[in-house]
Amino acid sequence: MKCAIHQPQFIPWLGYLHKIQAADVFVFLDDVQFKKNEYQNRNRMRVGGMSQWITAPVQFRFGDCLNAVQLSDEPKWRGKLLRTLEVNYAKTPFFAAYMPGFADLIQRPWPNLAELNIACVEWLMNVFEMDRNAVRRSSRMDGLRDDPTLRLIDICRQVGADTYLSGAGGRHYLDIDRFATEGLTLEFQTFEHPVYPQHPHKGEFVPYLAALDGLFNVGGGMQGRRLLGLC
Repeated sequence: MKCAIHQPQFIPWLGYLHKIQAADVFVFLDDVQFKKNEYQNRNRMRVGGMSQWITAPVQFRFGDCLNAVQLSDEPKWRGKLLRTLEVNYAKTPFFAAYMPGFADLIQRPWPNLAELNIACVEWLMNVFEMDRNAVRRSSRMDGLRDDPTLRLIDICRQVGADTYLSGAGGRHYLDIDRFATEGLTLEFQTFEHPVYPQHPHKGEFVPYLAALDGLFNVGGGMQGRRLLGLC
Protein backbone atom coordinates (compact mmCIF):
# COMPACT_ATOMS: atom_id res chain seq x y z
CA MET A 1 0.00 0.00 0.00
CA LYS A 2 1.29 3.41 -0.98
CA CYS A 3 0.82 6.47 1.26
CA ALA A 4 1.24 10.15 0.39
CA ILE A 5 1.31 12.86 3.05
CA HIS A 6 1.13 16.61 2.64
CA GLN A 7 0.13 19.75 4.49
CA PRO A 8 -3.30 20.98 3.39
CA GLN A 9 -2.67 23.83 0.97
CA PHE A 10 -4.91 26.68 -0.12
CA ILE A 11 -6.23 25.82 -3.62
CA PRO A 12 -3.24 23.59 -4.44
CA TRP A 13 -1.66 23.11 -7.86
CA LEU A 14 -2.30 20.21 -10.23
CA GLY A 15 0.72 18.26 -8.99
CA TYR A 16 -0.77 18.10 -5.49
CA LEU A 17 -3.91 16.42 -6.85
CA HIS A 18 -1.82 14.07 -8.98
CA LYS A 19 0.05 13.01 -5.83
CA ILE A 20 -3.23 12.20 -4.06
CA GLN A 21 -4.39 10.08 -6.97
CA ALA A 22 -1.06 8.25 -7.23
CA ALA A 23 -1.38 6.93 -3.65
CA ASP A 24 -3.68 4.39 -2.04
CA VAL A 25 -4.14 6.55 1.04
CA PHE A 26 -3.52 10.28 1.48
CA VAL A 27 -2.95 11.95 4.84
CA PHE A 28 -3.42 15.66 5.45
CA LEU A 29 -0.59 16.80 7.72
CA ASP A 30 -2.84 19.30 9.46
CA ASP A 31 -1.15 19.57 12.86
CA VAL A 32 2.26 20.90 11.88
CA GLN A 33 3.44 24.47 12.41
CA PHE A 34 2.02 27.18 10.19
CA LYS A 35 4.65 28.80 7.99
CA LYS A 36 4.07 32.36 6.85
CA ASN A 37 4.54 33.27 3.18
CA GLU A 38 4.24 29.71 1.87
CA TYR A 39 1.38 27.83 0.21
CA GLN A 40 -0.63 27.16 3.35
CA ASN A 41 -2.80 30.27 3.03
CA ARG A 42 -2.06 31.48 -0.48
CA ASN A 43 -1.46 30.29 -4.03
CA ARG A 44 -0.86 31.72 -7.47
CA MET A 45 -3.34 32.56 -10.21
CA ARG A 46 -2.99 34.44 -13.49
CA VAL A 47 -3.81 38.04 -12.64
CA GLY A 48 -3.30 40.68 -15.31
CA GLY A 49 -1.70 38.02 -17.48
CA MET A 50 0.99 37.25 -14.87
CA SER A 51 1.44 34.84 -11.97
CA GLN A 52 0.35 36.60 -8.77
CA TRP A 53 -0.57 35.55 -5.26
CA ILE A 54 -4.14 35.30 -4.02
CA THR A 55 -4.34 34.99 -0.26
CA ALA A 56 -6.66 33.92 2.53
CA PRO A 57 -5.50 36.27 5.33
CA VAL A 58 -5.07 34.68 8.74
CA GLN A 59 -4.64 35.46 12.42
CA PHE A 60 -2.00 33.42 14.24
CA ARG A 61 0.68 33.36 16.88
CA PHE A 62 4.16 32.04 16.21
CA GLY A 63 4.15 28.30 16.74
CA ASP A 64 0.48 27.77 15.95
CA CYS A 65 -0.37 24.60 14.06
CA LEU A 66 -2.39 24.75 10.87
CA ASN A 67 -5.52 23.51 12.60
CA ALA A 68 -5.24 26.33 15.15
CA VAL A 69 -4.71 29.19 12.68
CA GLN A 70 -7.81 31.35 12.35
CA LEU A 71 -8.98 33.03 9.17
CA SER A 72 -9.03 36.81 9.30
CA ASP A 73 -12.18 38.38 10.68
CA GLU A 74 -11.74 41.33 8.32
CA PRO A 75 -15.12 41.24 6.54
CA LYS A 76 -14.09 42.20 3.02
CA TRP A 77 -11.26 39.78 2.14
CA ARG A 78 -13.51 37.06 0.77
CA GLY A 79 -15.28 39.46 -1.57
CA LYS A 80 -11.98 40.91 -2.76
CA LEU A 81 -10.56 37.47 -3.51
CA LEU A 82 -13.66 36.40 -5.44
CA ARG A 83 -13.74 39.68 -7.32
CA THR A 84 -10.11 39.22 -8.39
CA LEU A 85 -10.99 35.82 -9.82
CA GLU A 86 -14.06 37.20 -11.57
CA VAL A 87 -12.17 40.07 -13.20
CA ASN A 88 -9.40 37.79 -14.47
CA TYR A 89 -11.29 34.57 -15.26
CA ALA A 90 -14.87 35.49 -16.18
CA LYS A 91 -14.10 34.94 -19.88
CA THR A 92 -12.65 31.46 -19.41
CA PRO A 93 -14.80 28.61 -20.78
CA PHE A 94 -15.67 26.97 -17.46
CA PHE A 95 -15.72 29.88 -15.02
CA ALA A 96 -19.52 30.00 -14.87
CA ALA A 97 -19.74 26.26 -14.25
CA TYR A 98 -17.33 26.07 -11.31
CA MET A 99 -17.03 29.51 -9.74
CA PRO A 100 -20.30 29.25 -7.73
CA GLY A 101 -19.08 26.12 -5.97
CA PHE A 102 -15.73 27.65 -5.12
CA ALA A 103 -17.36 30.90 -3.97
CA ASP A 104 -19.60 28.92 -1.63
CA LEU A 105 -16.52 27.34 -0.02
CA ILE A 106 -14.76 30.65 0.51
CA GLN A 107 -17.80 32.31 2.02
CA ARG A 108 -18.44 29.69 4.69
CA PRO A 109 -17.40 30.46 8.31
CA TRP A 110 -14.59 27.91 8.62
CA PRO A 111 -13.29 27.27 12.17
CA ASN A 112 -9.65 27.34 11.04
CA LEU A 113 -7.37 27.45 8.01
CA ALA A 114 -6.85 23.68 7.86
CA GLU A 115 -10.58 23.06 7.51
CA LEU A 116 -10.86 25.53 4.63
CA ASN A 117 -7.86 24.04 2.85
CA ILE A 118 -9.07 20.46 3.24
CA ALA A 119 -12.49 21.45 1.95
CA CYS A 120 -10.86 23.10 -1.09
CA VAL A 121 -8.85 19.95 -1.86
CA GLU A 122 -11.86 17.67 -1.48
CA TRP A 123 -13.95 19.97 -3.69
CA LEU A 124 -11.27 19.86 -6.39
CA MET A 125 -11.18 16.07 -6.12
CA ASN A 126 -14.91 16.01 -6.74
CA VAL A 127 -14.95 18.32 -9.75
CA PHE A 128 -12.00 16.50 -11.34
CA GLU A 129 -13.86 13.24 -10.67
CA MET A 130 -10.88 11.68 -8.96
CA ASP A 131 -11.16 8.31 -7.29
CA ARG A 132 -12.04 8.85 -3.66
CA ASN A 133 -8.99 7.27 -2.08
CA ALA A 134 -8.84 6.88 1.66
CA VAL A 135 -8.18 10.32 3.15
CA ARG A 136 -6.97 10.72 6.74
CA ARG A 137 -5.69 13.50 9.01
CA SER A 138 -2.52 13.37 11.09
CA SER A 139 -4.24 15.32 13.89
CA ARG A 140 -6.41 12.25 14.55
CA MET A 141 -3.43 9.94 14.98
CA ASP A 142 -1.65 9.27 18.28
CA GLY A 143 1.99 8.64 19.04
CA LEU A 144 3.58 10.45 16.11
CA ARG A 145 7.20 11.45 16.65
CA ASP A 146 8.37 15.05 16.23
CA ASP A 147 11.27 14.38 13.86
CA PRO A 148 9.98 15.19 10.34
CA THR A 149 11.12 11.93 8.71
CA LEU A 150 10.11 9.72 11.64
CA ARG A 151 6.70 11.39 11.72
CA LEU A 152 6.10 10.38 8.11
CA ILE A 153 7.24 6.84 8.87
CA ASP A 154 4.89 6.65 11.87
CA ILE A 155 1.97 7.79 9.73
CA CYS A 156 2.74 5.18 7.08
CA ARG A 157 2.75 2.48 9.71
CA GLN A 158 -0.53 3.64 11.23
CA VAL A 159 -2.34 3.47 7.87
CA GLY A 160 -0.75 0.13 6.98
CA ALA A 161 1.42 1.41 4.12
CA ASP A 162 4.66 -0.22 3.02
CA THR A 163 5.59 2.59 0.57
CA TYR A 164 5.85 6.34 1.06
CA LEU A 165 5.27 8.56 -1.97
CA SER A 166 7.17 11.82 -1.56
CA GLY A 167 7.08 14.92 -3.68
CA ALA A 168 10.17 15.43 -5.84
CA GLY A 169 11.47 18.03 -3.39
CA GLY A 170 11.71 15.41 -0.65
CA ARG A 171 15.15 14.47 -1.95
CA HIS A 172 16.45 17.69 -0.37
CA TYR A 173 15.13 17.29 3.17
CA LEU A 174 14.20 13.67 3.94
CA ASP A 175 16.48 11.26 5.77
CA ILE A 176 16.28 8.86 2.81
CA ASP A 177 18.28 6.03 4.37
CA ARG A 178 15.96 5.96 7.38
CA PHE A 179 13.04 4.70 5.29
CA ALA A 180 14.99 1.60 4.29
CA THR A 181 16.12 1.09 7.88
CA GLU A 182 12.48 1.22 8.99
CA GLY A 183 11.44 -1.26 6.31
CA LEU A 184 9.61 1.18 4.03
CA THR A 185 10.02 1.75 0.31
CA LEU A 186 10.52 5.40 -0.65
CA GLU A 187 9.28 6.65 -4.01
CA PHE A 188 9.39 10.14 -5.50
CA GLN A 189 6.55 11.63 -7.50
CA THR A 190 7.07 12.30 -11.19
CA PHE A 191 4.64 14.80 -12.67
CA GLU A 192 5.04 16.66 -15.92
CA HIS A 193 3.05 19.87 -15.84
CA PRO A 194 0.60 20.00 -18.77
CA VAL A 195 0.33 22.93 -21.15
CA TYR A 196 -3.22 24.06 -21.90
CA PRO A 197 -4.97 27.16 -23.27
CA GLN A 198 -5.14 30.00 -20.75
CA HIS A 199 -8.02 32.13 -21.95
CA PRO A 200 -8.23 34.94 -22.87
CA HIS A 201 -4.46 35.48 -22.72
CA LYS A 202 -2.29 35.08 -25.80
CA GLY A 203 1.12 35.25 -24.17
CA GLU A 204 3.36 32.46 -22.95
CA PHE A 205 1.83 29.69 -20.86
CA VAL A 206 2.20 30.27 -17.10
CA PRO A 207 2.71 26.95 -15.23
CA TYR A 208 2.47 25.98 -11.55
CA LEU A 209 -0.65 27.98 -10.80
CA ALA A 210 -3.44 26.87 -8.48
CA ALA A 211 -5.56 24.07 -9.96
CA LEU A 212 -8.40 26.57 -10.36
CA ASP A 213 -6.59 27.96 -13.40
CA GLY A 214 -6.75 24.62 -15.16
CA LEU A 215 -10.31 24.03 -14.01
CA PHE A 216 -11.61 27.37 -15.33
CA ASN A 217 -9.77 26.96 -18.63
CA VAL A 218 -10.17 23.25 -19.38
CA GLY A 219 -12.97 22.04 -17.12
CA GLY A 220 -13.42 19.16 -14.71
CA GLY A 221 -14.43 15.58 -15.34
CA MET A 222 -12.58 13.81 -18.14
CA GLN A 223 -10.94 17.03 -19.36
CA GLY A 224 -9.64 17.76 -15.90
CA ARG A 225 -8.39 14.21 -15.44
CA ARG A 226 -6.23 14.67 -18.52
CA LEU A 227 -4.57 17.65 -16.82
CA LEU A 228 -3.61 15.35 -13.97
CA GLY A 229 -2.31 12.66 -16.31
CA LEU A 230 -5.07 10.31 -15.19
CA CYS A 231 -6.34 9.33 -18.64
